[in-house]
Amino acid sequence: MIAGGGGFRVPLVYRALCEGPFAGLVDELVLFDVDELRLAAIEAVLRDMPTAHGPAPVVVVSTDLGQALTGTDMVFAAIRPGGTAGRIADEQIPLELGLLGQETTGAGGISYALRSIPRMLDLAEAMRRHCPEAWLINFTNPAGMVTEALVPVMGRRVIGICDSAGGLVQRAARAAGAPLKEGRLDGVGYYGLNHLGWLYRLAPEGRDLLPALLSDHAALETIEEGRLFGQHTLLQLRCLPNEYLYYYYQTPQATEAIGHQRQTRGASIHGQQQSLYPSLLQDAHPYELWDSARRSREEGYLAEARTHGEQRDESDLAGGGYERVALSVMRALSGGGTAQLILNVPNSPVSLAGPTAGAAVPGLPGDAVVEVPCEVTPDGALPLAQERPEGRFLTLMQHVKEVERLTIRAVVSGEREAAVRAFAAHPLVGSLPLGRQLLAGYEAAFPELTQLWS
Repeated sequence: MIAGGGGFRVPLVYRALCEGPFAGLVDELVLFDVDELRLAAIEAVLRDMPTAHGPAPVVVVSTDLGQALTGTDMVFAAIRPGGTAGRIADEQIPLELGLLGQETTGAGGISYALRSIPRMLDLAEAMRRHCPEAWLINFTNPAGMVTEALVPVMGRRVIGICDSAGGLVQRAARAAGAPLKEGRLDGVGYYGLNHLGWLYRLAPEGRDLLPALLSDHAALETIEEGRLFGQHTLLQLRCLPNEYLYYYYQTPQATEAIGHQRQTRGASIHGQQQSLYPSLLQDAHPYELWDSARRSREEGYLAEARTHGEQRDESDLAGGGYERVALSVMRALSGGGTAQLILNVPNSPVSLAGPTAGAAVPGLPGDAVVEVPCEVTPDGALPLAQERPEGRFLTLMQHVKEVERLTIRAVVSGEREAAVRAFAAHPLVGSLPLGRQLLAGYEAAFPELTQLWS
């Protein structure tokens, strides 16, 4: 079952289930959404989609959550409370205060989490009633923070996914001349939180290829992160950062670039989808219309970092990211062979409590959700031990993790002051008065937030 079944990227999941290595993995796909128009539009795209002749799953659409969950083995969640209109506010409110306006990073990410976490907790409770043995694969953003909020309810039956870290590793391996096998991360060292991580080792055959890659200007220019950060910065860091760290390392430039755009990324996507969804129901070829919109949307990803006309790699525009991560997890959980993937899971492989004993990322709490290479089997996702992060990286992770925990506490305990402190403590905000202004602005944009504190 897909929660958020009317979502723009759902056809990517369906396409992957119809052809290639995941064909036959699922016999029935239930699309659940609260928006009937969006469901109908995506259903039209799926009916029109050209797929290889093979076992395609039966598609069922539903606006009844209990009905949609009953009988399911796997739940994939990618919801956006507030819709794309909410994203506009997430980005615009901090921009008006001279701060970074981005969907998952900084103030916008906290606002998004304050809306996402309550709805995802509702979903988890519904799963306990209707399909208690099912796994929840979470892509709802901010993925790491939302997953951590769900762990007390679902334990290890919730796994957070994102394609950003895995994409970085694959690009780096290809640039180093040693592409990785599907579902293998041999010799890969990566640690972080969702949208905040670093590839610090790339040794698929025992010898670390990362230092040579960082010294090879031509090779770096072939990958997104090399162009994004520049060789000088990467040599200083001695690693490859996740692309979202651009917002931390180049904050003034990113904020200025976003401010100079004709409209924010959220406003652009909102405008696109407002016209697209009704058109999908009227067009004779809804799949072609959707695919053209998808490609346009991919071309605009992280556009604020490409200020000199650079283009995204063709492989990044083709699709095939997060849905492959989700289905690789599902296949391994279903007994289709183990897989190694970078996932968001609790830091300690032994216990969900305790400080750092046995932690995959030394220096972070055992119950903190981190983003690291994992071994996925029918028993779940086991985080693989990583080196202790260098001080500057660990400090930033600890800082952002504290923000995440304050945000979760604000929702679960109904503490408005915890939300203020979360905004204020974020490295991209850093001010209590700004924290109060931000929360007041978001409460005005999303009146339902005030119900959390009542």
